Amino acid sequence: MPVTTPDQTENRAADYLARRLYGAGCRHAFGMPGGEVLTVMDALARAGIEVTLARHENAAAFMAEGVWHRTGAPGILIATLGPGVLNGVNAIANAHQDRVPLIVISGCVDADEALTYSHQILDHEAVLAPITKATFRLTAQGADVIADKAVGIATEGRPGPVHIDVPISVADMRVTLPRLRRRPDAVPMVPAAPEEARDWLAGAERPVMIVGLDAVNEAAGAAILEVAERLNIPVITSYKAKGIIPETHELCLGGAGLSPLADGLLVPLVERADLILCVGYDPIEMRPGWREIWDPAQVRVIDIAAVPNDQYMHQATMNIVGACGPSLAAIAEGIAPRTTWAGGEVTAARDALARAFPTDDDWGAAAVIAEARAVLPEDTIATVDSGAHRILLSQMWVTHHPRSVLQSTALCTMGCAVPLAMGAKIATPEATVVSFSGDAGFLMVAGELSTVVELNLPVIFVVFVDASLALIEKKQRERQMVNLAVDFGHHDFAAIGQAFGGNGVRVTNRAELRAALEAAQQADTFTVIAAEIDRGSYDNRI
Repeated sequence: MPVTTPDQTENRAADYLARRLYGAGCRHAFGMPGGEVLTVMDALARAGIEVTLARHENAAAFMAEGVWHRTGAPGILIATLGPGVLNGVNAIANAHQDRVPLIVISGCVDADEALTYSHQILDHEAVLAPITKATFRLTAQGADVIADKAVGIATEGRPGPVHIDVPISVADMRVTLPRLRRRPDAVPMVPAAPEEARDWLAGAERPVMIVGLDAVNEAAGAAILEVAERLNIPVITSYKAKGIIPETHELCLGGAGLSPLADGLLVPLVERADLILCVGYDPIEMRPGWREIWDPAQVRVIDIAAVPNDQYMHQATMNIVGACGPSLAAIAEGIAPRTTWAGGEVTAARDALARAFPTDDDWGAAAVIAEARAVLPEDTIATVDSGAHRILLSQMWVTHHPRSVLQSTALCTMGCAVPLAMGAKIATPEATVVSFSGDAGFLMVAGELSTVVELNLPVIFVVFVDASLALIEKKQRERQMVNLAVDFGHHDFAAIGQAFGGNGVRVTNRAELRAALEAAQQADTFTVIAAEIDRGSYDNRI
């Protein structure tokens, strides 16, 4: 193929796609190159979008998610055909369940070639259709329309991944389109709130608000805080909505849905409520203990969500489909403050949660979390992998802002904390970013430390080292089963960090951890802190 100049490639179909993504605020893309995506990568770079080489497509997608949490622009994953796409399936499914607007761009061979050429060929659209909001095959004359549709579908309603398969010849095809076709942004119409809903709220003596991911994605925090404070309504959040109001607030009861210990205190409070306000509550994060814990025929339930309730995890007396913040404000408009929960139940619940998750352990998983929270700045961005440590951290880590604790809450996939932290640091280099991983999860993505050092990202990586899949080992032990396939070797994680060009420190007590965290904040490279703990430190704690 002849070498082309920038002028000659200005109007490739891939350029229309890239410019629309740039117009959506995208400045970063992540992935692994292959011959089939070279034109797309070139177009992204020419449009002003930096393309970062990851070591695995799964990690690349989580890096893209980390950027989205900090910038609000859709993430971009680049994957070549066949194994490249399949490597990304886990994280694409995570984006679908965790409501992440991820643009997945894959390369493919031309349709005529695929009739006789089968090496690495599979139907990307068929593979990804069940785990994306939409999947398209790029056409030259429709490149601008497909790009615009992809951005809109990915970001509107409940966000999620959208896939665009790009044939090689189409990406390179020079086209002259009359304009970059874009439809106007959708503006929600918020009519007057139902009087019945307002009457219910005005008369409630024991209201409770359960807030979820939709509210975070719609930036409804200010409206939620105003209504909660004015009408004295306690707020329970899902894990993904942590920080939508400051967790130090007297009305905030923290995250729910994963820790049986926390749920044992929160569910009884919800069961005593006479009005339940579900605000952007997406129960995909919740566990079986939250299934149908109320009967809408016995207690009034107002469910405000971006989409109609078709999950049946809970039901409502009234289902309002619309924007969370404006809808809640409309329902609460003009209602005078009144005393609620006159028996002091909210304060009692907060006190009980504090006692259930103490911070004064001499050493162990809880001590690691407590010490890190005490040492690191209030506005630290924390990422956390799946495992026992995540359940404990999500209860103990106090946050004041949404999107400051990043995790996989719906799919709960392992190996996410390290790349999420990388993406967050790339997008906000001035922020302190700390990643918490179990040793098994860290080993899944240890190769990305080479990406960390190449990008010069001074991220702090805390690894809970107990040589076990601690959560599964705990369940196995509690069910009196034989110890099987949950233990592995005791590896030197500090040395792994050093081998990749960063700092590595092994800590076995609070003083050593404090010193390591303080040094890591001043370091000009990444730091791996290997916190040696006993696997039994989670017993009776989550």
